[in-house]
Amino acid sequence: MNLFFYIAGIVAILSTIMVIAQKNAIHALLYMIVSFFSIAVIFYLLDAPFIAALEIIIYAGAILVLFIFVTMMLNIVIEKKKEKRWLKPKMWVIPIILAVVLFLDLVFAVYSIPFPSVDKGVVMPKHLGVALFTQYLPAVEISAMLLLVGVIGAYHLGSQEKKVTHRFFEKK
Repeated sequence: MNLFFYIAGIVAILSTIMVIAQKNAIHALLYMIVSFFSIAVIFYLLDAPFIAALEIIIYAGAILVLFIFVTMMLNIVIEKKKEKRWLKPKMWVIPIILAVVLFLDLVFAVYSIPFPSVDKGVVMPKHLGVALFTQYLPAVEISAMLLLVGVIGAYHLGSQEKKVTHRFFEKK
């Protein structure tokens, strides 16, 4: 398990560094998705498959896809030369390598790590709620703060007057 953990950790660190280093917002968001997948693999390896699934469904699946759509809708001016350069295969090498390493790490971990026996008791929603607001209260509060920051940021972006006309309405 240690080897798989370290591989997923290295992929998480590299993809997070690429998030910070990217000048293009879309590329940074795609690297962030890879980073969230690697964090989900780490959670899975630490015997927390439910949190790993939530990491993928909520963060990588919903929030970042929403960020990508919003970034695309903001009508960022893209030069045609840059756009053609992004489509070249050499721009996809690093993300593909990171994703393949992460996928192979997860596959080897699933097939080589013995799983402990699971208690087949039913978890009631009341027990989940009590656990969230007692044992995991700091994580819930941090998540609430992050959502509040997202709402404030969306309000700030939406309340600005847009002086540039949309590209479909420009006269050529």
